[in-house]
Amino acid sequence: MTGMNEDPAALLPEIALAVAAVVGLLAGSWLPRRRQWIVRLLATIACAVGIVAAAVAAAGPARTVFGGSYAIDTGLAAGRIVVLAATLLVIALAGTAVSGHRRETEFVVLLVLAALGAVVLAGATDLLLLIAGYLLASVPLYALTAFDADPAGTEAALKYYLIGALFGVVLMLGVAALLAAGGGTDYPTLARTLPDAPPVLVAAGFVGVLGGLLFKAGGAPAQFWVPDVTEGASTPVAAFVTTIPKIGALIAAYRLLDVALPGVAGARLLVAVVAAGTMTLGNLAAFAQTNPRRLLGYSTISQVGYLLLAVAAAGHAALALPGLGYYLAGYAITNIGAFAVLAALPSSTLDGHRGLFGRRPVLALALVVCLLGLVGTPPTAIFVGKLSVFTAAFDAGLLWLVVVAALNTLASLYYYLRWIVPLFRRGDAPHPVAGRWPAAVAVTAAGGSLVLGLAAQPVVRALTAELLR
Repeated sequence: MTGMNEDPAALLPEIALAVAAVVGLLAGSWLPRRRQWIVRLLATIACAVGIVAAAVAAAGPARTVFGGSYAIDTGLAAGRIVVLAATLLVIALAGTAVSGHRRETEFVVLLVLAALGAVVLAGATDLLLLIAGYLLASVPLYALTAFDADPAGTEAALKYYLIGALFGVVLMLGVAALLAAGGGTDYPTLARTLPDAPPVLVAAGFVGVLGGLLFKAGGAPAQFWVPDVTEGASTPVAAFVTTIPKIGALIAAYRLLDVALPGVAGARLLVAVVAAGTMTLGNLAAFAQTNPRRLLGYSTISQVGYLLLAVAAAGHAALALPGLGYYLAGYAITNIGAFAVLAALPSSTLDGHRGLFGRRPVLALALVVCLLGLVGTPPTAIFVGKLSVFTAAFDAGLLWLVVVAALNTLASLYYYLRWIVPLFRRGDAPHPVAGRWPAAVAVTAAGGSLVLGLAAQPVVRALTAELLR
């Protein structure tokens, strides 16, 4: 391990979030209920400042700080910007629902802390810091899931917590095994020592750490909580939980394979098998869903499977990390857009939005763009992301996985069309009841997905050039 090379300036986005959480919690303890919007404003400013600081840091050279435990590089830059931008959208999405709520401050502070945990996961290059990020990205979300204190949310939170506690223990046992095998917890030490360590101990450690990250991402075999939380939590929380934690978890998984375990045999194959199983299980379960929330829950599981293609190609394809970052950006904005429509027009069935195009064409088109975007239809951002990770997997010699992913993509079109087709049929669509903010977020997200898709080439090229610099 290198010297402690402390550089707080390198952590400005993380510091902004931490300060917003602490100051917001203190301020909320004396602000009257009608003025707790100040805490939301503070969180918004922190996210905006973090995005600017992350963009500035991305222009500098890649390096590690604080004893090599935290990487300032392209992966973290993508994680920071996507997490902070997605958090801004969720704060806007929740504006109407939490405005004037007696626990508005707590809601916002928990969101900010969970976002901070996701960012820490993305930058950690030490297993101990990875554990800290895991806990910070998990504990606030258990409370947010049960925030409304209704039976569905409470049950979902209990399932979420129990499975999270189980995989948290699995993660820690994996860290202990890798420490015993490699003689350290920092990634450079592990990369140097694990190839010569006992294979069984290395395999057990890798499976344990990967299991914890799969729980945060919502991938198999740790995906069982996803549809229950998606259905039981409030819509803004469901949008957050199915989007932001997986950004940090998947970048962390990529970094683990690329930096800590590049010479460990079988690691890539295991991730590839998990990717195939995750996308297939998610799609198969989504086929029978009639509840749009549960459908989006299973959809997010299948999306994790596609994203894992980039993780399986870590270190073996130039497009793997740029593709992962771009896919995560497209997925975040598109998934939040779909949930925003559900916040504006709550419905317990896919047929509940029948005739929406005739009544509210803009909102209907926003939903169509988001759903077709989740399929990976051009010119949306996810199309570019999928194309990039498919290419990376092909370049890494995983042709069979690309074929499985392509077949799953075609199959997923069926259950998205089951939601899209009724929008253009005759019928009575419900009126918005959740205020204008969710509708505004839905339209913004749909437009953003299209813009990201059309502007993909220069962005992906810039990310690739940054890696090769």
